[in-house]
Amino acid sequence: MKTKRSLHLVAYLKTGATSTHPGGWRHPAADLHDVFAPSRYEHIARVLEDARFDGCFYADTLGIPDVYKNSFDTYVEHGGQLSYLDPMMVLPIMANVTRHLGLGATLSTTFHQPYHLARSLASLDHLSGGRACWNIVTSTTDFEAMNFGMASLPAPETRYDRGDEMVEACCALWDCWQPDALVLDKAAGFFAHPDKVSRANYAGRYIRTRGPMTMPRSPQGRPVFMQAGSSDRGREFAARWAEVIFCTMQTAADARAFYDDVKSRMDKYGRDPAECQVCPSISVVIGETESIAIEKADYLDSLINTDLSLATTSAMIGADLSRAETGDDIDAARGHQGHGGIVDRIRQRMRDENLTFAEAARKKRSMLVGTPEMIADHMESMFAAGACDGFVLQGNVTPLMFEEFGRMVVPELQRRGIFRRDYASTTMRGNLRS
Repeated sequence: MKTKRSLHLVAYLKTGATSTHPGGWRHPAADLHDVFAPSRYEHIARVLEDARFDGCFYADTLGIPDVYKNSFDTYVEHGGQLSYLDPMMVLPIMANVTRHLGLGATLSTTFHQPYHLARSLASLDHLSGGRACWNIVTSTTDFEAMNFGMASLPAPETRYDRGDEMVEACCALWDCWQPDALVLDKAAGFFAHPDKVSRANYAGRYIRTRGPMTMPRSPQGRPVFMQAGSSDRGREFAARWAEVIFCTMQTAADARAFYDDVKSRMDKYGRDPAECQVCPSISVVIGETESIAIEKADYLDSLINTDLSLATTSAMIGADLSRAETGDDIDAARGHQGHGGIVDRIRQRMRDENLTFAEAARKKRSMLVGTPEMIADHMESMFAAGACDGFVLQGNVTPLMFEEFGRMVVPELQRRGIFRRDYASTTMRGNLRS
């Protein structure tokens, strides 16, 4: 079924050996030798651009999770999802070998100051010719907070209020230079119009910055804003700011309800719902036949270390699953930590499958398993039903999963007329809105 809309694709990446599947790094096809080599990041950038992805972003956590058993041993020993390199160092390398692919970094509004964030992101937007993306997070773990001199995280509401101010302040800094401020007239000795450069003079409850920036306006003016909060406050933040929303949903009905809810909130901020692309996450295992795909998925899951899986979920929900078994235990242990949306999804699974909280929390993350046609069927069905605008692909075996998806699934989506054959713009925002 063809539609005038074209779906969008964004890749979820890590600067490390493990992306989202805890056993993925153990797969024979997983590359480990080049984690610290520029060639690794150049290759994945080319793979994604050849497949016409809108962009990619690097998930990032500013510390090693130690929620599980009050120790980081499990994460270190069994290859947990860690960032071995600063994504802001990697993205310019990827920019240098691509011309269209959007390039995103996860940066916290809780731990950074606006001038630093605005300067780094504007630099990336300049260097990439208008392809910078900011995955905006408020951070969710005390072990990260302690790395920035805090005893613990502020309450979620406070973090989001600070997040709003942080984005406002960054926007004020990016607007310090008018688009035509630069002149660069050598003969006249006239470099730039001082009357077209102004101070930001932003002052909020949590954030203050004077400005102006030391750099002129970047090609996009500001980076594309991406966000993943699924709590009520997170959805409100997304409705105000997000141009791409990364979400995880259990069912198509859940996805449609989330989609309609977020889009309906945008009007109060004077935003057109078309300015925001809602993209549920999927991880795929592709086979020439369904039985081959199932066999491949079963093998991949057999590589999972159970302790690492529990440690990962513990870090995500902010409570130690080696000690907390019930929902009440979890709530008491979390404090201000954890992704509220993940806890909500666990509770939803409890209800849907008649499980205890501990059983629901221990279930493996689901993957989309099948032939290229079956995977395209699922994506098209969700897209045509108005449950999404596209998808975030989370890697399991890197770079194999993205290589296979680009080689086998993308041509099927193109054949159906729901995915681009070429880019419409040289900027990430331009491609997201095309």
